[in-house]
Amino acid sequence: MPVAKANAEWRGTLREGAGTIKFSSGVFEGPYSFKVRSEGGAGETTPEELIGAAHAGCFSMALSAQLTTNKTPPDYIRTEAAVHLAATPSGLSINRIDLVTRVKAPGLDAAKFAELAKTAKEGCPVSKALAAVEIHLDAALES
Repeated sequence: MPVAKANAEWRGTLREGAGTIKFSSGVFEGPYSFKVRSEGGAGETTPEELIGAAHAGCFSMALSAQLTTNKTPPDYIRTEAAVHLAATPSGLSINRIDLVTRVKAPGLDAAKFAELAKTAKEGCPVSKALAAVEIHLDAALES
């Protein structure tokens, strides 16, 4: 299996500095800063946003595999991952991720879908890597 790589460069102090994150694939390069991380804003990314993108993508792929194996392949899977950053006495911490997914998969009942979605969440490599974080799943079928 290939090894995924990304690079980050930071210049300056934590509060006034800024950096650039780049994927080795070349599909993304963008700025990031502590200000956007702690206050929000547009035009820059954050490590949490990148984790959310990775988690939403990985979970969607894992769920697609579960649905396909069940012979109910999806028409679509739309997943959002909300990564919660909290200030703790020991510093910043990611303490929760909310996965919200909406799926159209003809011929699938809600109970079986819930089972497959739970299995996908538990089997997703990114979920496994983030095992120390509370991960909530809100999964629903759409018609």
